[in-house]
Amino acid sequence: MRPSLVRPITFALLLFAGVSSSRAQDRRLQPADLFQLEYAADPQISPDGQWVAYVRQWSDNMTDRRYSNIWLVKADGSLHRPLTSGKFEETSARWSPDGKRLAYVSNRSGSAQLYVRWMDTGESYALTNGGPAPSAPTWSPDGTQLAFLQLVPKPALVIGKPITPPAGATWSPPPKYTDQLVFRFNGVGEVPPGFMHAFVVRADGGAARQVTSGDFHHGGTSFGGGSIDWTPDGAELVLSARRGDNPEFNSRETDLWAFAVKDGKARQLTDRFGPDQSPAVSPDGRLIAYTGYDDHHQGYQNTLLYVMNRDGSGKHVVSGTLDQSVANPVWSADGRGIYVQYDERGNTKVGLFALDGTFRTVVGNLGSGSSAYSGGSFSVARDGTVAFTLSTPTVPSQVAVTTGAAGATARTLTSLNTDLLSGRSLGQVEEISYNSSKDGRRIQGWIIKPPGFDPSRKYPFILEIHGGPFMNYGDRFDEEKQIMASSGFVVLYTNPRGSTSYGETFGNLIHHAYPGDDFFDLNSGVDAVVAKGYVDDKNLFVTGGSGGGVLTAWMIGHTNRFRAALAFYPVINWESFALTADMAPTAVNDWFAGFPWDNRENYEQRSLLSVVKNVKTPTLIMTGEEDFRTPMSESEQYYKALKMRGVDAVLVRVPEEPHGIRRRPSHEAAKLTTLAGWFEKYRAVVP
Repeated sequence: MRPSLVRPITFALLLFAGVSSSRAQDRRLQPADLFQLEYAADPQISPDGQWVAYVRQWSDNMTDRRYSNIWLVKADGSLHRPLTSGKFEETSARWSPDGKRLAYVSNRSGSAQLYVRWMDTGESYALTNGGPAPSAPTWSPDGTQLAFLQLVPKPALVIGKPITPPAGATWSPPPKYTDQLVFRFNGVGEVPPGFMHAFVVRADGGAARQVTSGDFHHGGTSFGGGSIDWTPDGAELVLSARRGDNPEFNSRETDLWAFAVKDGKARQLTDRFGPDQSPAVSPDGRLIAYTGYDDHHQGYQNTLLYVMNRDGSGKHVVSGTLDQSVANPVWSADGRGIYVQYDERGNTKVGLFALDGTFRTVVGNLGSGSSAYSGGSFSVARDGTVAFTLSTPTVPSQVAVTTGAAGATARTLTSLNTDLLSGRSLGQVEEISYNSSKDGRRIQGWIIKPPGFDPSRKYPFILEIHGGPFMNYGDRFDEEKQIMASSGFVVLYTNPRGSTSYGETFGNLIHHAYPGDDFFDLNSGVDAVVAKGYVDDKNLFVTGGSGGGVLTAWMIGHTNRFRAALAFYPVINWESFALTADMAPTAVNDWFAGFPWDNRENYEQRSLLSVVKNVKTPTLIMTGEEDFRTPMSESEQYYKALKMRGVDAVLVRVPEEPHGIRRRPSHEAAKLTTLAGWFEKYRAVVP
């Protein structure tokens, strides 16, 4: 596509013809609004069901950073107020069993520490002082102690005896040595040497005491994650651990262990090959619920809910009637049921399993608020009241509650973003379902139409593809797609084969075959929207991030129907990815049949370099310079291949950004301004 074909007028002249363009633009969501949007996360309902503490996430346009504080709201929606404030990162609010104190993690002292707040007086006290950040705070049943996870550092590896600089000299940083398989991790950077362990500390202060031991990760890893639960008698901590053979390479493999709080004596509770995680001990202490599966080295497997006796015997599946993955098990107060979170056809829900496996949905529409990806969280009070983060296509995340009774409706407690969105016109979201040209399989998706949509007009179109690939888009608010629609595009996002929330069989249609037939699912979606009559088929564009960046490159390697493409942080060469990415073990073990040198044909036929010779579409590639999930070298390979073939291409490298390009709000905004500018440049002239 040559510059002579580029439309010589701006989108604004087209979009707002016949109206005041400045007035119309003022009412549309803009990239700068990313600094104004706020989101609710991690709602924790008090044991008596009267209050909800939650994390309120926000951005500051002076420091270009994201922050979070702890807020409180009554379960009837009254007395909404901050418990903490300021430009800090504060997370993990957890109520004491009597509801009189709140534990949380805050970096207000300069480093992340564990705090306890007395709710009657408002006083807070730091329980930890220095060291790596604590995580997963969990109260003992009697409220006298807190357990938490923390990295125990190990000395950095050095080979040989380095020479020392003379007094007063300034030398460059020394070499970095590692013997770790994963030594850089996305969002973390250099992985610190050491192991994650469980600690306990008195809730009224004192020295923290390490409970677990050994050169193994307990509860989580050195780059995050994990959970702990106490037995009701306070005698043991139950958590997952990576104590098996070759734990770095067998990255999914974990087992559940119980550790005596008094002396750290360990009992292994599970021993199968596969992930066993998220333990939850029943109120009477007889049973332990957990999630996991027998690992068959598939790309996707449903994560199931299990129950076993406290001694590890009697293991059995509880969630077998639900063909979906479940997460975050929570016992009902009477010990007769287990709440879980799951996704079904692009909607995140809370469900309740009885111990006999019978199941019902409690509430739906959970979400993180910022993205159409699955997300959100919930908690449960003793009376069965459920607090959760509510998100719909036009509502960013709010705190909501429901009684948990069958047929009960949800009540929204917060009104975050009301002032901002009352002055903005959002794009209307419509669900779509269509047949894939590959095999007639039904594919679900969503269309966002530009604000002020007129069905008699023809609009430019964006196919936006999700990553993962084992993830799902759904009927949740998405700030980036809304801004794309506000720029005048009709935006389609779908769940092609391999997406989660449609059962294990659908998820595994791309097992050892990704990318591949998902092309037909996506291309058929474009056809279905064009057939509606309001899309200009001469102005079709494609974009996506991560796995969506992979499929963007795959699409333009198989069709020239798109005017331009933008691949955010893609994988291009599976061989180099499998040997450089932070998730290299998963690629080798689960996404492919083994190592590249043993399966070269499969790696090559799925490589995006295998179809780059077909590409004629102008393509921009945009990746964070600190992306260790899909390393910058992947983008550079694709960019140089395109340039040497004479395809119009631009490479954009974003400083300080890991995977996703969302660490700094200004960089997320730059994703959208770059996309609008690139697609505007290649827009075809329509007579």
